[in-house]
Amino acid sequence: MGLIRDIKNVKKNDPAARHWLDIMLTYNGMHAVWVYRLTHLLWIMRLRLIARLLSVIARFLTGVEIHPGARIGRGLVIDHGTGVVIGETAHIAEDVLIYHGVTLGGTGNERGAKRHPTVCTGAMIAAGAKILGNIKVGAHAKVGANAVVLKDVPDYCTAVGVPARIIPNEKADGAVCSLANR
Repeated sequence: MGLIRDIKNVKKNDPAARHWLDIMLTYNGMHAVWVYRLTHLLWIMRLRLIARLLSVIARFLTGVEIHPGARIGRGLVIDHGTGVVIGETAHIAEDVLIYHGVTLGGTGNERGAKRHPTVCTGAMIAAGAKILGNIKVGAHAKVGANAVVLKDVPDYCTAVGVPARIIPNEKADGAVCSLANR
């Protein structure tokens, strides 16, 4: 079940998480994700006004803004979620970790176009990072605190700075990321 997986992921990623009941009752990022799951279902059912109204209530209660149109996989952890913004055409894969103040934002106003980032499986986005536009954060990539990312981040690499630059990391098999020499 998704709820159990969410709780396990919080416990795995947050050393301060002590007990499943504590996690269920006090983690605003998790509450925001749970409400998102409902609003996304309503969005798909074309009940968009109701979806948006519920997402506004969730933002008020949690400090986390997730557009109901975003596509989010299982196991997302939003740690200390206040200030997180996830735009309408953002895609987030499974087991992603996002910290407070992160923006997955758009750079254009074209209707029907993908305007927001795609974040791949196992990525970690540190506090205050801004990832803008239709770009990709690769699998198991990391984005440093307060980085402003305007270009793709390859798998297993780290993006830091303003504007962000890529720092190659070694993959588990010893190879370096694909954009290390750019």
